[in-house]
Amino acid sequence: MKVIKFGGSSVASAEQLKKVLAIVTGDSSRRFVVVSAPGKRTNKDKKVTDLLIQFYNAVVYKHETGELIREIVARYTEIAAAFHVDEDIEKKFSAELRQLQENYDETNAYALDSFLASGENLNAQLVAACFKKSGINARYINPKELGITVSDEPQNARILEESYEKIYQWRDSKEILIIPGFFGYTKDGHLCTFSRGGSDITGSIVAAGLKVDMYENFTDVDGIFAASPKYIHDPELIEFATYREIRELTYAGFTVFHDEALMPAFKAQIPVIIKNTNNPECQGTLIKKSFDSETRNEVVGVASDGGFCGITIGKYLLNREVGIVRRILQILEDLSIGFEHMPSGIDDISIILRERQLTRDIEAELLKQIEEKIQPDQLSIEHGLSVVALVGEGMRERPGTTSDSTAALARKNVNLRMISQGADERSIIFAIRSEQERLAVRSLYYTFFD
Repeated sequence: MKVIKFGGSSVASAEQLKKVLAIVTGDSSRRFVVVSAPGKRTNKDKKVTDLLIQFYNAVVYKHETGELIREIVARYTEIAAAFHVDEDIEKKFSAELRQLQENYDETNAYALDSFLASGENLNAQLVAACFKKSGINARYINPKELGITVSDEPQNARILEESYEKIYQWRDSKEILIIPGFFGYTKDGHLCTFSRGGSDITGSIVAAGLKVDMYENFTDVDGIFAASPKYIHDPELIEFATYREIRELTYAGFTVFHDEALMPAFKAQIPVIIKNTNNPECQGTLIKKSFDSETRNEVVGVASDGGFCGITIGKYLLNREVGIVRRILQILEDLSIGFEHMPSGIDDISIILRERQLTRDIEAELLKQIEEKIQPDQLSIEHGLSVVALVGEGMRERPGTTSDSTAALARKNVNLRMISQGADERSIIFAIRSEQERLAVRSLYYTFFD
């Protein structure tokens, strides 16, 4: 039994949805289908979710919404017409969007969630109607009916453990269930979305709840590659990867998977496979807890991401100052700032942060509090950093990985601002100037993959 999830590009048009239909009906074990909102049909197109954000803003600022509603609904009616769906999708979906507008309340913390989730919710209804018109025994099911109960955190919901038992009750459904991704319901009945891109999370949750044999995630690429195609021409496909390797790569910039999406499948030890809707015969990338027999590279991938900054705190005899790390972390906590890495030396500590957390005022307050509470001899902040991650479970068994990687970067005059390696030796993280990100990725990739 399988749960299968289709991303926005896979359901962007009638042509794409016909491919989805063929994939689902091509394997009788594919009984549960999770769908995103329709994505872009061309590079110049807009995602339905982006149109819904425009719609929400128009409602908030009391602008005219008629043209936007027509544009959104047209994305669905175009698909419905190709499948000769009998019901009046235009009238039904327009009414649902206008109901959202009429029910808008600026004091409601969940208002934006309802607008955002409507893309997936309408699409699941449409996909079910198209399946049924094609002779498939399928039906739409709302996440509340399915049993997806989430935490009370608008736009950042987390699944509650009680959901899995409720979801399991649908395991023996005689119909193929079409499930909208991206949202669930709080205990009080409020619609609440996961963070953006969270349809992957829904698929993983449903797979874990139903205790299926496989979670298939269909997108518009053949799988996960060992490096970004924007930096490497024709990079190797990662055929096999562990959950932890993918988590490391996703954190460091890989965008095929939402970075929280694997956790439910990981806990339930359900294999995940990434495949291409446009090339379903390609083997894709298989992700499991571990691999015993397959031959794999010690390094599985090189990932990178920008938008970081580094704070360096220098203080003589810092290593003898009891509690200094706790005081630094307390400052960050008081300002609601998370940190990514914190390597240290005898007399210095570096803190790597996501720049998006720092406004000018927050940055000034952060530095002020460090000056007052830590009293450093030296304090500086450097913006415009990127992190590059070298990832692979097999690195722990390969002597010289760190020296080979630093030598590769040195040959290209890539100046390291920080290097960090966890105790499990699964990844090595380098902080560099953002303008050297492409050079660093290419140097590391061709060292370990060419």
